[in-house]
Amino acid sequence: MAARSIGSLTISFGLVSIPVKLYTATESSRSITFNMLHKGCGSRLKQQYICVKEEVPVAREDIVKGYEFAKDQYVMFSPEEIKALEEAGTHCADITEFVPLETVDPVYFDKAYYLAPDKGGAKPYALFARALRESGRCAIGHWAARGKEHIVMIRALDDGLIMQQLLYREEVRSMKDLDIPKMDVREGELKLAEQLIEQQTSKAFDPSLYKDEVRERIEAAVQKKVDGQEITMAEAPEGGAQVIDLMEALRASLERKGAAPAKQAEAEQPAEAGKRKPPKRAPALAEATEAAPARGRAKK
Repeated sequence: MAARSIGSLTISFGLVSIPVKLYTATESSRSITFNMLHKGCGSRLKQQYICVKEEVPVAREDIVKGYEFAKDQYVMFSPEEIKALEEAGTHCADITEFVPLETVDPVYFDKAYYLAPDKGGAKPYALFARALRESGRCAIGHWAARGKEHIVMIRALDDGLIMQQLLYREEVRSMKDLDIPKMDVREGELKLAEQLIEQQTSKAFDPSLYKDEVRERIEAAVQKKVDGQEITMAEAPEGGAQVIDLMEALRASLERKGAAPAKQAEAEQPAEAGKRKPPKRAPALAEATEAAPARGRAKK
């Protein structure tokens, strides 16, 4: 089925204007949702707003929005006041700069849209897409929609363009807020880790190799319910986290993959290693290390 445009806009930078059509790039409808029902009769439930002071239902026409500026203290805004504060929607993505594509951290990525040339825009669209692709840069600009102003990034994708909404700096937390201890990594450990990464390296990411197993499981359970069958629930595995030895884990993972650890890594073990007690639960770690990635990988 042909994609349906959800709107149109103009990419503008300098004296250049490129008319494009807007298409959603992702589908949120794939998520499975459940309705709230009355357990007794199975009827749908209706949501109501209850006044906490008078304990009575409040009709929609009697509801206004308020901002809590202090504990239990609000200032009220009418729909007209809120609308006046919102950004007016535009049909233009105003480009302010071009930056190297790799300098935009994916942590800032938000909703994505595909762009296709609109009437009269095929030639400048193709030129713009090729210029971005060959320069290795992306366009950064502003776009207002649904009462909000968004930062957007436009980049080349295959033979076309994709517009990515970006989060504002204030919307992204800093890694500095985390308590990450400084740890020394031995050269032998690093070589074994790099060898394990090399064994599981692919040429490129292929999303078709991954399936939403939770969704498939829910769909199967729903179908069984529809067919009147009983659903057997799997029991959760017992046991908690285990204390493991990092070097033994890496070595065991490599051996399970059919490759011997690097001899250099063996030679770099400190002499006093023989004085240490043998690592506990190494066999359990080998199984856990192998099983964890396997659950994350999709079936081909």
